[in-house]
Amino acid sequence: IVPVDSLLFLWFPDTSVQTLGLEVGINYGQIANNLPSPARVSYLLRSLNISRVKLYDADPNVLLAFANTNVEFIIGLGNEYLQNMTDPIKAQNWIQQRVQPYLTRTKITCITVGNEVYKTYDHQLWSNLLPAMQTVYNTLVNLGLDKQVTVTTAHSLDILSVSFPPSAGAFRQDLGEYLHGILNFHAQVKSPFLINAYPYFAYKDKPNEVPLNYVLFQPNQGTMDPNTNLKYDNMLFAQIDAVYSAIKAMGHTDIEVRISETGWPSRGDENEVGATPENAGLYNGNLLRRIEEKQGTPAKPNVPIDIYVFALFNENQKPGPTSERNYGLFYPDGTPVYNIGVQGYLPELIYSSATTNNGFSISSLLVLAIAYLISS
Repeated sequence: IVPVDSLLFLWFPDTSVQTLGLEVGINYGQIANNLPSPARVSYLLRSLNISRVKLYDADPNVLLAFANTNVEFIIGLGNEYLQNMTDPIKAQNWIQQRVQPYLTRTKITCITVGNEVYKTYDHQLWSNLLPAMQTVYNTLVNLGLDKQVTVTTAHSLDILSVSFPPSAGAFRQDLGEYLHGILNFHAQVKSPFLINAYPYFAYKDKPNEVPLNYVLFQPNQGTMDPNTNLKYDNMLFAQIDAVYSAIKAMGHTDIEVRISETGWPSRGDENEVGATPENAGLYNGNLLRRIEEKQGTPAKPNVPIDIYVFALFNENQKPGPTSERNYGLFYPDGTPVYNIGVQGYLPELIYSSATTNNGFSISSLLVLAIAYLISS
């Protein structure tokens, strides 16, 4: 018998704290060197009743850890893959190696081909985006997977040249020819148009002009769209309707807009006004309440907003200003960064140097046991 000098502890919060239980998705970024294992993350997310996860890659460790959990995944093809994905053979190889083997046990529902491509000003990427999306989709069709997995891409909000009033929303002229083809693709394959929308940026850039309550979903006077007489009490809903208007201006009324990223940083540099735990808690907490109430935007009141919050964890290796490393709802140890009325359970492992006769460490066996128990 191998002496076990480590135990597995589960920390359960006060039972009065509610779990999410909402139709909200979460972005699970991994640009960090201190994150818990995917098996532990799987437990945390299901303790929060979060059933939709967006990845920026197709990490097999994550997809395996969530096997048999009914958690739906959006997986990502990074911008560095776009040129290869215009080649049908390379696209098929990628799908057969990185997607197909996991589909029997892990629910992969969408592939994002590229992320914020038009923010790069790399015209080769611009040109490759639509062909890559088409090739990936055609490969899914050929493999009989297109009914399970859809194809889209995610855009930053600066693809708009006009965002207010929402009814006047319009895409940038230099993107017109590219977006026209992409919108036709969405209409053809019935996939959503994804936007990464951050009212935080608007407030940070013009804190004296943008009312803080308006961007935080707090009570405020709101603003009126003079063309429609629709009143907006928060910026995010105005941004969503501006995207709908821009799509309509290009001849489409049958494409759904979804928010693939939105969030608020809890820390920032001196010039990053508003990046505080209090504001982050208000933004995400109020947003979750809007989702729970199944609210639509003023222009689409009967279409509940579909949102993936950014992000699950603070990521300590992300480049850029301090805010980039502080968008997480949770610290890597599973404790909340701020209080939005929800808390989950992250199994804590205390590692042992003891090993079994076949060479497995006791802690490795515990991880395997957890992964088995929570996926069964």
